[in-house]
Formats: sequence, structure tokens, C-alpha cells
Amino acid sequence: MPREFPRSQRVAEQLQRELAGLIRRELKDPRVELVTVTAVEVSKDLAYAKVFVSSLGETQPHADVIAALQHAAGFLRHGLGQTLHLRVIPELRFQYDETPERAARLEALIALANAKPGDGKEEP
Repeated sequence: MPREFPRSQRVAEQLQRELAGLIRRELKDPRVELVTVTAVEVSKDLAYAKVFVSSLGETQPHADVIAALQHAAGFLRHGLGQTLHLRVIPELRFQYDETPERAARLEALIALANAKPGDGKEEP
């Protein structure tokens, strides 16, 4: 009988909560202001974690945000080690999540398609 809620999924959710708190509270780098941890995928052996992030502010390029987080990965792993009771803390790999921007772009296109001709709405 397969498990409905595997351990890797539970660990991923806990990592997401803890990483969001650590980034918000502990990181002082101005490049990671307004960063949101959107999802975490953990390998089956819990050795690696792919952390998806998005930033609310458009002041920093995505590459700078990811570079800052990769630079702080050791610090974040150490913080996770102090709060989580795992034998091995996963290696963190950060990736930018473009889902919010894509969703906003699609919403704008849908609104444009649904707009009546001549109602004053322009293309995005």
C-alpha cells in the first residue's frame, strides 16, 4: 500500500517554512528583500533540495537574487540544521520561479481578449 503523504513531501514543506523564515529574519543582503519561497522539491534520498523563489520587487534582476541566495546557501543550511532534526540537511539549489509573472501576463491577455472593442482598453 503506497503512502499518501511521503516523507520527502513532508520534509519539503518543512524546509519551505523554515527557509522562508530564515531568509526574512536572518539574511541582511539587500538583493534578497521581498523574496518569497514558492516551493521546495526534495530528492528521494533527501540529499538535495531545489528551492523555487520569486521576488515581489522588480528592483533586482533575477540572476542577482539567485546569486545572493546561492552565496548564502551555507548559512541557510546551518540555520536549518539548528532547527530541523534531520540526519543530513539537503544541499540547497535555488531556482527562480517565473509562475507569478506568467500568470499576470496571461491574466492581462485574457482581459484583453474579453474586452469589448472600443471600450478604451489597450494592449499590455
